[in-house]
Amino acid sequence: MAKQRHDALRINIAGRQRMLSQIIVKDLYECKYATCDYGKLRVVLNKLKNTNESLQKGNVAIGLDPLDDESIQANFNKLQPYLNSILTSLNDFNKLNSVSIATISAEADAFLKIMETIVNQFQKSSEKDIKTLMIVELELAVFSLMILILEIFFFINPSIKKIAIQNKKLKEISWHQSHAFNSHITNIKKYRHILGIEKNLEHKKELVDVIMKELKDLEIVSDNMVKSLEKEQ
Repeated sequence: MAKQRHDALRINIAGRQRMLSQIIVKDLYECKYATCDYGKLRVVLNKLKNTNESLQKGNVAIGLDPLDDESIQANFNKLQPYLNSILTSLNDFNKLNSVSIATISAEADAFLKIMETIVNQFQKSSEKDIKTLMIVELELAVFSLMILILEIFFFINPSIKKIAIQNKKLKEISWHQSHAFNSHITNIKKYRHILGIEKNLEHKKELVDVIMKELKDLEIVSDNMVKSLEKEQ
């Protein structure tokens, strides 16, 4: 994101150079044939010169890094003679009347043409950086997806299986609890009640045997519940 902001700033500043070169021609025309604003012309000339240097050497104050593209630098080198000629011709305001508007206009047009090429180069370089960033982001997304798949395969799936096994065990225990266990407890309570009111000793002995059998069955149910808990996958 910081690289994109920097590229956008550089393109914007380079784009304004084209405008400044045309303003200089207009201001020179006004100085020769109308009212001259010498202060405004001086400011524009200084901006054109200083900004040209900043685009190549960098400028901490406005957040520009030094240029590191040889092909763009080559065009700045082509641009420099035209810029030098404009600055030299207009340096002495006392001699503005002797300056040829046609010459300055031709040099400004040449400056503008090369500057157009430089702006386009900056734009293409920025687009290339964006594409590279998109590829990196895509690779990171694929890598993150692979990590997620591995986590699902090695961590989440085993956890799901473990939970499913535990649920199965709980269902088995629930079945023993709700059916077999409760059934035997109910029978024991019923036989105990009958045993309490039964007067015949022979019948009482039979009831005791029945209760003992229910207790034995209840013990089996309890063992099955323990086995369900201990049973592995």
